[in-house]
Amino acid sequence: MRTISWRNYLQGWALFGMVGFMTSCLPTAEMEQVVYSNDFSDLDLAGFENARLFVFQNDTVVGYYHNEEVAVTIPDIPAHNYLKITIDILIHDSWDGNPDDGLGGPDIWYMGYDGTEVFRTTFSNTPCVSTYCLYQSYPNDYFRQNVPRSGAVQTNLPGRCLFSSSPNYTTRYSISKLIEHSNPSVKVYMGDELTASNSPDPLCDESWSIAKVEVEAIQTN
Repeated sequence: MRTISWRNYLQGWALFGMVGFMTSCLPTAEMEQVVYSNDFSDLDLAGFENARLFVFQNDTVVGYYHNEEVAVTIPDIPAHNYLKITIDILIHDSWDGNPDDGLGGPDIWYMGYDGTEVFRTTFSNTPCVSTYCLYQSYPNDYFRQNVPRSGAVQTNLPGRCLFSSSPNYTTRYSISKLIEHSNPSVKVYMGDELTASNSPDPLCDESWSIAKVEVEAIQTN
């Protein structure tokens, strides 16, 4: 089982067709069905492990977490050979991204399914100027160097705790992964490895929450 890019998968098949191979075997999606979607507005935590609800900026989310893991099991998935897993997360307060100094970083977030990790990255909420910048890996895997908040879908939210009175200290990301999968159920897990040994209150210094989880089953020919 592995993660792939759906676009790259189809483009790869198309390339074979262009050079004369498998011209009649281009894959098409016979079925695409959202089998699970939860933004927690109805307070539904069925299937979750280590989940707790709280309200952030008038929205109910799951969290907040600091060096913890949370998981959700989704049963009764119809026949499929791929799953598209999309997770919207909120990165709160002073995440420091890539620096591996044992004090403030690296600040890592990861996700996986059925015991297989499929993505490991870092996030940074720090200001970035020409003389000082704590880079993050997202939207790439750790250890790529990207400027803080790269790939974010929302950046203007206040922090949850340490910077609760300051804008731009909670960043929202929507992370999608396409995986080969055919079992009738899946366990999706998310977690973090945060370093905040230079903080008197690590949980207030850095945390994260889940705003939405969606899983789409895909059957190709």
